[in-house]
Parts: sequence; C-alpha cells; structure tokens
Amino acid sequence: MFRKILALAVLGLLVSCGTSKSRIQTTKSGVAKTKTSSKKKPKPANTKTSTASNSNSGRTTETLESTSKTVVYSDMVKAYVLEYKEIAKDNMRRHGIPASITLAQGILESGAGRGTLCVNANNHFGIKCHTGWDGEKVYHDDDAEQECFRKYAKGAESYNDHSLFLTTRGRYASLFQLRKDDYEAWARGLRAAGYATDPKYPEKLIGLIERYDLAAYDAEVLNKTYVKPAPKAAPAATEEVLAAGSYRVVQGDTLYSISKKHNLSVDELMRLNGLSNNAISIGQVLKVK
Repeated sequence: MFRKILALAVLGLLVSCGTSKSRIQTTKSGVAKTKTSSKKKPKPANTKTSTASNSNSGRTTETLESTSKTVVYSDMVKAYVLEYKEIAKDNMRRHGIPASITLAQGILESGAGRGTLCVNANNHFGIKCHTGWDGEKVYHDDDAEQECFRKYAKGAESYNDHSLFLTTRGRYASLFQLRKDDYEAWARGLRAAGYATDPKYPEKLIGLIERYDLAAYDAEVLNKTYVKPAPKAAPAATEEVLAAGSYRVVQGDTLYSISKKHNLSVDELMRLNGLSNNAISIGQVLKVK
C-alpha cells in the first residue's frame, strides 16, 4: 500500500514540472514576436525617404526670387521655356521686345510658373494694378503688405499685357532704341527705367538668358545664326605680384602684426626698411627678409 502511494506522488510531481516548462516557453515566444514586430515597422518609411532624397540629388536647382521666393529644378525651367517660347517670339515680332528678355522675366518673376502670384493669378511678370487697371485683381505681399496685382485668365494674357505695359509707358521708350539682340542692354535698361527695385535684377536676367540659351529665340525671329556666348573669363587679378621677401601693407596692418607674420621682431623689421618710427601706410611695400 505504501509503495502505491509513493508511486502516485512521484508521478504527480513529474506532470507538474512539465506544465511549468511549457508555460515559460510560451511566454518567451510571445515576447520575441513582439520585439521582432516593433523592429520591422520603421524600416519602410526610412527607405522611402532615402530614395526620394537620392532621386533628386543629381538635379540642378534655381532659386528664383521676385514676388515670391521659389526653388525649382532646371528641368522645370526648361519645361516653362518650351511652353511659352512661341508666345514670347510672337510678341517680339509684334511689339519689338526680345523674346529672351520676356522669357527671362517670366522665369524670374513667376518662379518658372510655380510662384504664388502666378499660381493664384496667372501673373507671370509681377505687374501691379497701377492706375487705370479695371481687370481682376489679387492682393499679395511684395515691397509692401497686400499690394494689388493684376489677375489673368491664362498665361498668354499675362504675356500680352507685359508687352503692352512696356510699349505704352514713356519711361520704357528708350529700350526700343536698343538693338533687339542686345539682351544685356535691355536687362540693364529695364532696371534703370524702374521695372524692378532689385539692384541685381539685370544680372539675374542675363544669367537666366545665358544658362538656358534664350537668345536663340531672338536669333530665330531676326533670322540670324545663334552663337552661344563664350563663358565669361574670371576677373584678372589686380594685386601686384611682389618680389620674394616683400610684403604690401593692407588696412589694419601694424609693424607688430607684420613682424609676427614673418617671424621678425619689430626692431628687425624697422632696420630692414630703414624706418625711424612705427608709421606705415596702406600700399607701402616692406622688406621682410
């Protein structure tokens, strides 16, 4: 009898240990699954962000700033030119304004068609309402807050109004004495006549014309062969090349600072140059060896 009781007790203990091990294994498995799931979730988002960034890294950007600051890619500018080049050429034939100038102004003022004023009002040239405008209007921050700008039904209307704006205002009359293929003179003339307040306006227009070969459209209208302008040479150095062992005094120099640059004492520097006092002048050449 005692042996039967002992056997039953041992059997119960073994069953109890087996159940306990099974529960521990289940708990570990559940925790592992949760951790795996949480690690995998962020990966797709990171991959997409990286891919989008890499796909744009080889594209050249233009930052166009006039009525609004707009960053666009060069292929967007080219697409804009393709869309409006025929309108610009037609306006050149009818009104005498170089197509290159019209397109460059359109690119700059409208952010290649993506600026706020262009999107909201089809205004490609930043033309304000001015006295006598009885068409539709929008209000936009520019030189001052909430200025009145002209609104058009489509881009072609804005291009035509730009031509009329220049041909009917006396302050632009001098522009029409310029050669039609001299885009640099036209760009400077527009600024001088007050079209824009930005002192760099001519350089911005000229840069766009030359980067995107817009003068080719002037040549087409004038039945001339377009010659791509040669790259501008870097400015020649104006600083005189000094002999070895010489130094030219610049603003802010003192005998002490010069002596330190050339590992000399002030007394040595004065002796080398026969100086009786510390007075030196800008542009003066000193011996330092």
